[in-house]
Amino acid sequence: MQTESQTESLEKEIQAAEHPRELAVDVMAAIQARDGYLSDAGVAEAAGLLGMSPVEIEELATFYTFIYREPVGRYVIHICDSVVCWMEGAETIGEHLMKALGIRMGETTPDGLFTLLPVCCIGYCDRAPAILINKKAYGPLTIGELDRIIDGLRNSDDANEAAAEAANPKKQVLKR
Repeated sequence: MQTESQTESLEKEIQAAEHPRELAVDVMAAIQARDGYLSDAGVAEAAGLLGMSPVEIEELATFYTFIYREPVGRYVIHICDSVVCWMEGAETIGEHLMKALGIRMGETTPDGLFTLLPVCCIGYCDRAPAILINKKAYGPLTIGELDRIIDGLRNSDDANEAAAEAANPKKQVLKR
């Protein structure tokens, strides 16, 4: 659950809004930032804060690409599958990532580091093929550049911390 100060801050924002429902995405994002994803408890919490039903929050949550209803890895990789990226090799980029990470689209690596998700467009058509990693754009990509990016993330301090958390599930908490 939210800390008291986080809850108070959200409640103040909601009370100041002319139409509190317009803050639904912001509230979901705040809960996700705290928990790593928007759990069922997070949906109920958002609904309670906004005076909405959990179904209304669920409808919004499943619409937005960057609201995660399941736990995700430390690094969420969105692979653009727009026509432009596809024409420039995004399919190859996606296939390479799935092979290199040993997972399929929509899955997370066992060490909790990487989640692969398709996205219909990230708006970087001039840099195709492109991906987003934790909302940071990379492109145009080659397989070599992609391998360097992934290796750099694997060897980062965040990756080492995530691996330690994955090895000790009692203490596993996804941080954002």
